[in-house]
Amino acid sequence: MRNQKTSTPVELEMMALVGASGSGKSTFLNILGGLDTPSAGSCLVDGNDLTRLNEAQRILYRRFLVGHIWQQSGRNLLPELSIAANVEMPQMLGGVGFSKRSRRAAELLELVGLERMGKKKPDQLSGGEQQRAAVAVALANEPKLLLADEPTGELDSVTASEILSLLRTFNREFGLTIMLVTHDVALAANVDRTIAIRDGRTSTETVRRDASLTGAHEHAPASSAIIGLPSETHHESILIDRVGRLQLPKEAIESIPFHGKAELRIVRDHVELWPISTNVNGNGTQNGETSQGLDEMTQEEAQ
Repeated sequence: MRNQKTSTPVELEMMALVGASGSGKSTFLNILGGLDTPSAGSCLVDGNDLTRLNEAQRILYRRFLVGHIWQQSGRNLLPELSIAANVEMPQMLGGVGFSKRSRRAAELLELVGLERMGKKKPDQLSGGEQQRAAVAVALANEPKLLLADEPTGELDSVTASEILSLLRTFNREFGLTIMLVTHDVALAANVDRTIAIRDGRTSTETVRRDASLTGAHEHAPASSAIIGLPSETHHESILIDRVGRLQLPKEAIESIPFHGKAELRIVRDHVELWPISTNVNGNGTQNGETSQGLDEMTQEEAQ
């Protein structure tokens, strides 16, 4: 599943989408959820091209293929209904009979740890309990893809960790593909893949793999122990468009003086980018030298 500008989750993957406000995160999530239609390009989800669906097909897509969790509990739960009735509502709209949807609601509430809260109204639950209920509502019709927009944004760190653990359980044990939009660094560091976007395009991509499966445990970064994932490896990449343009991470641009230009070197099976430093020669004109070349000249002069 892929479109022109960025990436969507691989099946059975838990993925985080991060970026500054206005970078396009929520817009992309709305497109994936069938709430907005892209004006160009294509967006394929489970074989469905979201640019070509008619309104009836779009309703079925939203109802059965994707589930949503929003940051504000008011968008997840109907305040006048009990928690159990909230979980039953998507099933009722999908044509599920009373007995079956009641059983499904009870099962989901037990899975999210709210088996005794079914008769309560949303305002009788804590923030964390409301988000647990929101997970149950989102999964009521057994979607293949769960979209969560800042699901822990209004929660304390302990409760946020519990919600993340719950989502991971559904991802790994029930085969649910999950895409999160988040500003939470800890949450983004505990998913399979993190996509950073800027101006609506993918800026960087970090993939995490279990080192016990790849045999690369000795290469795991020191930071992995801090986030509680000591047996993983990290790989960060940037995307190159069809005409060869790439977008460097902001950190690279700030730490390396490219001055708008770079020297490209093709070395067997890879390419290298070297910054070009600008100096002034004796005639007052500017010459460009790579940083490596300047370093070598300085060493020769010192000798």
